[in-house]
This record gives sequence, structure tokens and C-alpha cells, in this order.
Amino acid sequence: MKKILTLLLALVMVFSLVACTPASESQEPAEETPAAEEPAETGDEGDWKIGILTGTVSQNEEEYRAAQNVLAKYGPEHVEIMTYPDKFMDEQETTISNIVTLAQTPGIEAIVIVQAVPGVSAGIAQAREINPDILIIGGTPGEDPPEISAQADLVLAADELAMGNTVIAQAKAMGAKTFVHYSFPRHMSYALLAARRDLFRENSEKEGIVFIERDAPDPTGDAGLPGAQQFIIEDVPKVVQEYGKDTAFFSTNCGMQIPLIKMVVETGALYPQPCCPSPFHGFPAALDVEVPEDKKGDVSYMIETVSDIIAEKGMTGRLSTWPVPVAMMFVEAGAEYAKDYAQGNITDKQDANAMKGYMEAYVKEVYPEGAEITITPLVESGTTYPNYLMILVGFLNF
Repeated sequence: MKKILTLLLALVMVFSLVACTPASESQEPAEETPAAEEPAETGDEGDWKIGILTGTVSQNEEEYRAAQNVLAKYGPEHVEIMTYPDKFMDEQETTISNIVTLAQTPGIEAIVIVQAVPGVSAGIAQAREINPDILIIGGTPGEDPPEISAQADLVLAADELAMGNTVIAQAKAMGAKTFVHYSFPRHMSYALLAARRDLFRENSEKEGIVFIERDAPDPTGDAGLPGAQQFIIEDVPKVVQEYGKDTAFFSTNCGMQIPLIKMVVETGALYPQPCCPSPFHGFPAALDVEVPEDKKGDVSYMIETVSDIIAEKGMTGRLSTWPVPVAMMFVEAGAEYAKDYAQGNITDKQDANAMKGYMEAYVKEVYPEGAEITITPLVESGTTYPNYLMILVGFLNF
């Protein structure tokens, strides 16, 4: 069972990539991102260079913006950026080719790949034929753990299953007396999501919280996403009327987060975490945040803006999330690790403690209060993969 859950973890992460962001219809291969014309204001001196491979802005804006942040910080003389194609499942050869291109780029000694979509393992294998000493960090893996962990030096993944413990603990800390889990049969057919649901129920019972499972329409069904969203809009007030405002809500579907946040704020209920914990996930659209062009990808700006809006609505302390988008943290903390490796400051390619330090520094930079980072190596069927790091981040209370 544990092996099945672990394998499905990678599949669910690929699913979440598609579910959380609109895929582009473009069939064109991904191209190298143009280098910035002006030199970076804070670029480091020294002869070092790293590569970063992410999704496109249309596929997953967070990781793309994070790569741009690194480029702006250190400049094109130190950072080379490429993207994998929007239709990455069908165009794995393009992903492989782009990894090889980065590995062949003169001076590049480390590559950060987020998300590590299917095709990345094969790309890494070819990159190592070019440069056996190159450092490869893969975030949010979409391939089987044994496969990607054998190729990448470090693999970074959100600990989805452990959220079955942390979300209930957060709901309890917020004063929840009831916990509502919205999902639908297709999602509950995934062993990982079903196992997490079971942990939600088990931990709710331990904490004296009433657990309620509500079936919502599948967004891929006849009514589509609008029908699923309308169900949330209509159902949340009914639940709050029956169980009271100290009811915490959670949904497994990305598209349901916007109406869920809206209705939680409107009814005065509780919202411990989006399905994909991030200040950007659901909050801006639900709270009508208009992000200026120069603030896109600015985590600190989003935290401050969302906090102010929630305070104006008298809901301070009743909504929370992780203070950082995990994909952005994987890119920016991974880039710092890669930079120090390229400069010779890190010699161990699989230094989990060092990676934790970079993650903590990233969180502190965008959220001065900081948040605890928990890293647990993946264990599958009695085998520990020390380079496959399962990540949890402490909560931000708006």
C-alpha cells in the first residue's frame, strides 16, 4: 500500500500541474527565454553559471516568475533560463533536448528543474554524458520516485500525504469544531487523495472535530467547472448555517478554491489551507486583487495585500496557507544551492541540511516572521531515498 501511495504521489503532482493552471493550446516547442538586456543590479561577481528549466508562464506562472526573479538578481551572465513545452506529456523529446542544451552551455555547472515532468530523467541521463559532475535539482517530480531519484542529485516534493496531519492541526489551532472535505469520486479514486482524506477523518476524530465528507460535482463532468463552482457557492452557506462559523473547509480541486474562499469570507467560516498551499492559490481572484505588472511573482506583496483585505473584512486569523508557493521556493532556494555548488562552496550534491537552510532563508526573505521547514526523506517499501526530500512548510495566518 505504501508503495502505491508513493507512486501515485508523483502522478497526483502532474495532475495538480494541469488542474491548477490553464494549459496553452500552442503546439510550438518551448524556446529559450530571452536574456535580460540590462545587467542585474545585485549580480554576484565571479565565474559561475547555472541553468533553470521551468514551465511556461501559461502553464505555471509561479515557477516561471521565480526563475525570472533569479535572473533579475544575478543577471544573464550567471543564469540561463529555458522552459519545457506546455504539452509536456506529448513533447518529452523537447524537454530532454532543452536539458541537454543547458548542459552543453559553456560554464553551466548546475541545473534546477521545476517541475520535473516526464522526460526529465532521460534528459538528466543525457546531460550527465556531457558533464558527469553537473548538479541536477528536480522539484515537484512527475516521474516514479525510484526513477527520478536515481538521476537527479536532489528531488524536492511537497509532502501531500502528511498534510492529512498538518491541515487538521491547523484547523484545530484556528478553533474549528467541524471540518468539511469537498471532493468527488474521480479524485477519491486516487489512492493518495483517499489516504489523505482518511487521515483528515482520523485526526479530526482525535481532536474532537466533526468530520463531514461532501460530494461535489466533478469539474470535468457535464456541468463543467462552472457547475462545480456554483455548487460550492450554494453549499457553503448551508453548512455554516447548520454547523456554525467555526467550520473549516477544504477542497481537493484547484478550481473550487476561488468560490470556496469567497464563501468562507462571506459566511465568516474557516479556511486552513488551499489544496495547493500558496498565497497565490485562489486568494487573489477570490478577493479581487489586481496585481500590478511589477508585482507579479512578488510573494511579500501578495501576503501584505491579502492580509489587508482579510483584515478589512474582519476575518483576520480565519484563513491561512503556506507563506510561500512551494514551486517558487524550489526554484529560488534550489538556485541558491546550485550557485553555491558552482562556486565551490558546497561539495556534497545531496546535502539536505544545506537545502533546508536555503529554504528557510527564502521563506524569511519574503515572510520575515519565518516558518518552520520540515524535510523527510522518502521511504518506500523499507528503502530510504535520502535525496528524495518530502517538504512541509509552517502556516501563515492571514
